[in-house]
Amino acid sequence: MKTNRANAGKGPAPASGGAGQAVAGGERIRIGISSCLLGAAVRYDGGHKRDAYITGTLARCFEFVPVCPEVAIGLGTPRPPIRLVHTDEGVRVRDKDDGSRDVTDALRDFARATASRLGGGISGYIFKRASPSCGMERVKVYDPQGRPGRRSAGAYAGALMAALPLLPCEEEGRLGDPDLRENFIERVFVFHRWQRLLGAGLTPAKLVAFHTAHKFLVLAHNQAAYRRLGRLVARAGEPGLDGLAAEYARELMAALRRRATPGRHANVLEHLFGFVSRHLDAGDRAEMVGILADYRAGLLPRVVPLTLLRHHFRRHPNPYVAGQVYLEPHPKELLLRHAG
Repeated sequence: MKTNRANAGKGPAPASGGAGQAVAGGERIRIGISSCLLGAAVRYDGGHKRDAYITGTLARCFEFVPVCPEVAIGLGTPRPPIRLVHTDEGVRVRDKDDGSRDVTDALRDFARATASRLGGGISGYIFKRASPSCGMERVKVYDPQGRPGRRSAGAYAGALMAALPLLPCEEEGRLGDPDLRENFIERVFVFHRWQRLLGAGLTPAKLVAFHTAHKFLVLAHNQAAYRRLGRLVARAGEPGLDGLAAEYARELMAALRRRATPGRHANVLEHLFGFVSRHLDAGDRAEMVGILADYRAGLLPRVVPLTLLRHHFRRHPNPYVAGQVYLEPHPKELLLRHAG
């Protein structure tokens, strides 16, 4: 399967609408992916690693930009397998059989070229786990005698992530973990909204609005980062907006990489409840308090208090809460986050 080079370098469309409508119409967010995960026969043995979840559920909402770095640098299919090897020059990628061929620099150069070509036009990346080229982490590194020891990122994946440090990345094997899957999908949608914001032309007012819409989402991940981001946005009217925005984006994406815990989610849900509590009768308040307590105790999934809160806010609208991504994510994001 070939990469769509005609569209690979195009940036996201301009932003429009509120936080919950950030991905408009039939648009699908573009993400990079290891070609073999889509069924392309590009692996060293001439096979593939087609992933049913990716090609089924994720394909409904994402447009994939497939890349096979090993084929791209000229390794044939089929081909002798490669692996990571610890050497005096650091971790290198060499032929498994005799180590006569070293493709480390070629993979890293291709990663940097790919980052330059695709960087503004993709909002995430899914790597093939355990691959010496595409593994995101924990890829086996062998000593000169062929014994596995330490672990590292694949040469291509490591260089690509270094070139695009804000880009949400994940391995296909980890998407089976509901928490990791939700975290990745959430980061992809947030990063896409950020790209659209920049593409539409950043202003102090737009930065403040973006931050306001994501406040509770960030709070569920990292309270300290929530405070730091607030201090950054308070300087939005000062000179040097581009530098401030870059610092904001680094802080934001780093905060979201930290997994949100049930306890932090419970705190956010209780905070949101405070905006509508006084509008409810005693029975509805008691029901909401009980559901929040059951969620905090691990007796209910988060979708239950979220659904009930959305119901109450539909009956008693609050303009500030209505723009919160946490409570009103894009429908496609919600679908993917809860799909197994």
